[in-house]
Parts: sequence; structure tokens; C-alpha cells
Amino acid sequence: MTTPPSAAPLPGGAVEARTGSAWLILALVCACQFVVILDSSIVNVALPSVDRDLGFTPAGLAWVVNGYLLTFAGFMLLGGRAADLFGQRRILTAGLVLFSAASLVAGLAPLPQILVAARVAQGVGAALLAPATLAVINTSFTEGRPRARAFGAWSAAGGVGGMAGAVAGGALTAGLSWRWVFLINVPIGAMLIAAAMSALPRTRAAREETLDIAGAVTGTAGLAALIYGIMRSTDHGWASPTVLGPAVAGLLLLAAFTVVEARFATHPMLPLQLLRIRGVAVGSGMLLLFGGTAIAMWYFTSLFLQNVLGYGAFQAGLGQTPAAVTFMVIARSAAALLPRTGVRPLILAGSACFLAGFGWLALAQADSSYLTGILGPTLLIATGIGLTFPTLMAATTADVPGGDAGTIGGLAQTAGQAGGSLGLAVLATAATRTADGGSSPAALAAGYDRVFLIAAGFAVAIAAAGLLLPRHRRAATRRWRRRPPRAFPR
Repeated sequence: MTTPPSAAPLPGGAVEARTGSAWLILALVCACQFVVILDSSIVNVALPSVDRDLGFTPAGLAWVVNGYLLTFAGFMLLGGRAADLFGQRRILTAGLVLFSAASLVAGLAPLPQILVAARVAQGVGAALLAPATLAVINTSFTEGRPRARAFGAWSAAGGVGGMAGAVAGGALTAGLSWRWVFLINVPIGAMLIAAAMSALPRTRAAREETLDIAGAVTGTAGLAALIYGIMRSTDHGWASPTVLGPAVAGLLLLAAFTVVEARFATHPMLPLQLLRIRGVAVGSGMLLLFGGTAIAMWYFTSLFLQNVLGYGAFQAGLGQTPAAVTFMVIARSAAALLPRTGVRPLILAGSACFLAGFGWLALAQADSSYLTGILGPTLLIATGIGLTFPTLMAATTADVPGGDAGTIGGLAQTAGQAGGSLGLAVLATAATRTADGGSSPAALAAGYDRVFLIAAGFAVAIAAAGLLLPRHRRAATRRWRRRPPRAFPR
């Protein structure tokens, strides 16, 4: 098929978007990221209504959330490799179709088991979709200012999704029914499928390869088992067989995955030579730390507002809105600064915001007010997230060949999700070790303050690791300033 006149071929079968199509491509990937992140949180407010209608057990109700998060994190590496082998347009569209169909089943589910199964399928669809969006950015926008700005917009779209989750979930549940938390995805998905078919070109991989089945099985099963074990630790403790069993099995499967990829796979699912790229190796490790830092901000601040200050879920969502807006604005600004400053200054500035914000937040007590104890530090932390997240995503994928963009996109997002799951498990354990072992607001505040101090330690580790990232190529900066690329709309 000939390349359309609005696009020019790039290495790896990719297409460079010109200004005529760049707006549509960017809007598409941002909308996909918005929906994926939205569905991580939108159902939380609806859970009591779901329970009343379908009659879940307490343990079963948690899997309405965990079923989605588990398969989302476990299948992303596979989804990224599939995008490289079978084409970004095909995999992104397949992810949208599966996600939308699973949303329809979830919205119509008559039984708890069907709803959980639909959420698991939703997670698989999201795992195909999310790394494909990163691959589209990495191969559709030229390196430098266009790609940095695209990453900024993509990151901000995720922030909008996270912010909108609690508010939209509450509004849909109260105004219509909890079922519309899922059914709303169906018309949105149909529009995104049409946009993907229109905006994205058909591409072929630069090399003929087949999917590494052994690597896909061991890697996906290993990630899923490890994350499942980590999730169970919040309820059962680290020494419980229900935690150690799947966690150890996951680690063994990941070890087998490494051996398969290094010694036996003709076309490995994760070519290990990609980990020799410093940005990939260091950036992925930093995303693990970043996942724990971000979960400390959004999850535990929400718990502080509700369990200590007595806010309702909807009020807590509104209370985090200023921080979410700050994140979106700063993420776009960081994208504009990245070609001029390079990654290290932005990482160090973001880490300084984390350290100051979490240090300040750790002073919050049961008698603190929202304005004096919560708002200021959360705005600082959100600034740090906005500076750090798009910078890390850009640094991790910067030097990756176009034919491996989906694989590294999947690896980067898997690292962030796994870091969030591991961080949640570790920090939840710290939060429960309150000063007096009680559940009074003062005791809970002491536990959450301990969480915030640990998150400040994560910030120091992120800053130290940031010094290992590659230095910015100043020659490229001069070239961007002299002749701004046309790949991003003005």
C-alpha cells in the first residue's frame, strides 16, 4: 500500500505525521490513554451499588478493580511486542474492540462472575492499547520538540483520566446507574476505532518475525503471578502462603523468561540487547520507583482526606482536583522545556518537589485543615509528577529503534504499573503500623505520615538514578531551534 501524501516513511515501517494529520493522531492516542487510566479508578465509587445489585462477597468485590489492574499490568509487555510485529494500527484497534466489547458485557452483567471476567478482558484490551499509543508517538513524531510535546499531551491526558475517575464514577452512578460506568465506554470506543482506522496508516514491520510463544507465556504469566502476589499482601501479610506462593512462582517464571530470551528464542519477545541502552535500563528502573511515589500521592492522600479529615469519596476527589490540574499544566510545560534542558535538570527539579512536598505532607495531623496541611504539599508533589513522568517516558524510549517502540513502550508502562502495585503493598504495610495500633484519626494520620516519609525516600532514589541517564545532545537542540520540525501541529 502506498504511503499517503500526508505522511513520510520512517525507519521500522513507521510514518512521520505532518501537520494535516498530527492533530488527529495526537488526539487519538491522548483519548486512548484517558480511557485506559479512567477505567482504573472510575469504578471505585460505584462499588457499593455494584455490591447491592449483584451480591458480591467482600473478597470478590475487590476483584472488580483488581481483575482489571492485574491483566492490564501483566499483558502490557506482550501488547507492546504485538504492536511491533503486527502493526500499531492493527493492535491499537484490536485493543479498542476488546476493551469496548468487554465494557458492554460488564455493563450488562447479571452475575458477579461475569462482571469480574469482563473486567479481566477489559484489562487485556487496555494492555494491547496502552503500549500501542506510546509506539504511535515514538514513530509518528520526530525526536526532539515534537515528540516531547506529544509525550506531554499524552501524560496530561492520563492525568485528566485519573482526575475524572472519581467525579465521573459518582455522577454516572448517582444520575443513571453503576452500569453506565462501563457502558459509557461503548460509544467512546466506537468513535476511537473509527478515528484509528482513519488516522493511522497501515504499516509493516521492518523484519519478518513471529511471536515468541515461550517468551510470551513465561513473561506474561510471570508478571501476572508476581503482581497477583503483591496485591494479596495488603490483606494477608508478606509471610502468608497466599502471597509467597504466587510471588515466588512469578519470580521463577520471570527467570525462565530471561533464559528463554537470552538462549533459545530466535525472535525474542523482549530483545535483551535493548536493555543495554542506558536510557531504557535506567529509565525502566526509575519508573518502578516513580510508580510507588505516585501511588503515595494519589491513593494515600485520598485516604487521609477520607479517613482522617472525614471527607466523602466525592469530596476527596474534588480535593485532589487542584493537584491534578497542576500536574496537567506542568506536564505540558515540561514537554516544552525538555528539548532545551535535557532530562537530568527536570528529573532533579521534580525530585526536589517530591522531597519538599512529601516532607511537608508528613507534618499533617488529625486536626490539620485542608488549606494549611494538604493543598500546598499536594500541589508541590503534583508539580514533581508533572516534571518527572513525561520526562521519564521520553528518556526511556528516546534511543529505541522504531521497530521496537511498542516493546519498550510496554516495558516502560509495565515498570510503572508494577512499581505502583509494589509501592502500594509496601506503603499499605507501613500505614497499618500506627503508633497505638488503633483506628482513630490520630493513629491513622501517624501511619499515613510514615507513608509520606517513605515516599520522600523514593524521591531521593529517583534523583540519584537520574544522574545515570544519558546527557542531552546539545547539537540536536540547536537543530530544533534553527529549524522547528513540522511533525507537531502549531
